[in-house]
Amino acid sequence: MTLGKQTMGMGGLALALVVVAGRTDGQNALPSAPQAPAQQSQQNVPNAPQPQTLPNLNSITPVAAAAPEPAAASSSTDVGPTSDNQIPSEAPSASAQAAAAAQADQDQNPTPPASTRNAENTLRLSVQYHSIPFTVKDSKGRLVPGLTWRDVRVYENGLMQHPVFFTTDSQPLSVALVIDQSVTHDTMEKINASLSALQGAFSPYDEVAVFTYNNGVRKQTDFTAAQSARLGAILERSKGEGRDPLMGMTGPLSHGSIINNQPIDGVTDPGHSAGSLQLTVPREFHTLNDAILAAAQEAASASRDRRRIVYVVSDGKEFGSKASQKEVIKYLLTNNVTVWATLVGDSAIKGVGFLDRIHLPLTMRDDVLPKYTAATGGQTDPEFRPTGIEESFARITDEVRAQYTIGYNTHESPLNESYRRTEVRVLRPGLTIIAKDGYYPNARDNAQRPPPPPPVTPSATP
Repeated sequence: MTLGKQTMGMGGLALALVVVAGRTDGQNALPSAPQAPAQQSQQNVPNAPQPQTLPNLNSITPVAAAAPEPAAASSSTDVGPTSDNQIPSEAPSASAQAAAAAQADQDQNPTPPASTRNAENTLRLSVQYHSIPFTVKDSKGRLVPGLTWRDVRVYENGLMQHPVFFTTDSQPLSVALVIDQSVTHDTMEKINASLSALQGAFSPYDEVAVFTYNNGVRKQTDFTAAQSARLGAILERSKGEGRDPLMGMTGPLSHGSIINNQPIDGVTDPGHSAGSLQLTVPREFHTLNDAILAAAQEAASASRDRRRIVYVVSDGKEFGSKASQKEVIKYLLTNNVTVWATLVGDSAIKGVGFLDRIHLPLTMRDDVLPKYTAATGGQTDPEFRPTGIEESFARITDEVRAQYTIGYNTHESPLNESYRRTEVRVLRPGLTIIAKDGYYPNARDNAQRPPPPPPVTPSATP
């Protein structure tokens, strides 16, 4: 009985242990089933939006388009909780890359300034650049310095032109010197005595060619350095003897041997007739036009950045030239050559020189130099004494170096080769402007011309 009770007690205890173990396993297994939806729902809940900083608007460059941003991750289960600085770091990195790319592109291809124009939207026209040197003097004949482009107006065929160049700087000179050897003997001595002072009037940057003329033109030398010993030797060789004035014989010696109104000397009077002794006076040849033309052709060969000058020392008489004065002036104006002159001899005397300008038909022209200098913008300096001729050399070179130069692009057609009248005005009262009256266009001088300096903008015409 007792054994049976013990057996029943042991079985009950084992059954209780089994029940307790099953409950324990059930408690551990049953709750695991509903945990999966809870965890999944917890993962599907999005994170709270993180604060973002706006990009700097000043760093946005509209030149280059922004690069496309990479696609975001489609599955939120693969992405863990984000940190505080992860989302803001994505936007600045994309804009920074775009800004860096735009900056690199701008460094390689810089944006042109607003003043320049692209070749696609630029209209190109054929224009002709022309420059005018001019001298300004006051009422007492003194040079006027200190003018600016605002004080000057330039007109062509009555239309005001827009200046693109203005300078007061002196240019190196290319001077073609013309010496008249057809003057009288006493005038030639004065020229010879003053030629030694001519070389000192030039600077080391100048060049000089020498021409002489009497019955014809002779070229003594091409362009050579103004301060060289060669030029001094050429000037010494260019000294002439002049000519003696020829006059018809009158008076007692003008007749042959005559007795009772009958000639008795057949040598002096081969016609055996009473009368005066007939002498054929040779004509005087003063080929000044040909000499100026030859000098102008030499000066036209100088470069465009030099001042082209024909400097004449003569009495201004002209007879026997093949070239006419009109043809020579046209060549001078076409090639932008200026004539300056020192007038010597009787023509330099006041009153006599004025009367010599009056030309009678079929006679020799006595003073043609003023017309050359006035047409080309130069000046004529009459000097009678040797010291005055020496001072004239230095005075003329000083005035050439003190000239102003204004340049513009003409509005006339390049196909128009007719004469173009020009005028330079200075907006100051009481001043005298010495400049050429016009010019003929020259295709050679306008071809391949370097671009002029930056344009100036003059004020409105008063």
